[in-house]
Amino acid sequence: MPNAAHENVIAGNVILYGATSGEAFIRGVVGERFCVRNSGATAVVEGVGDHGCEYMTGGKVVILGRTGRNFAAGMSGGLAWVFDKDGTFRSRCNLELVGLEAMTDPAEIDEVRTLIERHRDLTGSQRAAEILAGWDQNIACFVRVIPDDYRRMLEAQARMRAQGMTDEEAQLAAFEENERSPARVGGS
Repeated sequence: MPNAAHENVIAGNVILYGATSGEAFIRGVVGERFCVRNSGATAVVEGVGDHGCEYMTGGKVVILGRTGRNFAAGMSGGLAWVFDKDGTFRSRCNLELVGLEAMTDPAEIDEVRTLIERHRDLTGSQRAAEILAGWDQNIACFVRVIPDDYRRMLEAQARMRAQGMTDEEAQLAAFEENERSPARVGGS
């Protein structure tokens, strides 16, 4: 019996290298260096080889299966969500610049679900359909990968908007605050 699509490598290395915008929905596993230097594209894929999301600076990536080693090395921006059913993803992720979190924000949960639904609808993905069929239980299997500096920027922007700043003002004020932070100045 042939392997299911989500078990086959169907696309090569360096897909979406340096992407600045657009979307990609790939039914199957891709090779190494997926979304390296991605700065704005959105992608859903069913598994990746080594070095996925390396040096990523923006964009959003959903991985519906296993990753290779060294995921998120040098990642400084953007978000990735990895479906980690067996709980082993942490051992393959480069944690130098990123943190791993549960998906807890209802808006973010809806966003990820919508991306997976689009993936299913556009590709006929059995993997996406299975995850969606058990969505309430599967939410807990997703690991949110977020760069530490990016998290600080998002949190600062939210504080600034809560003080009445526009989005543009909040972005500038958060950038200035981050440049002065002890973590940046002291190099910790």
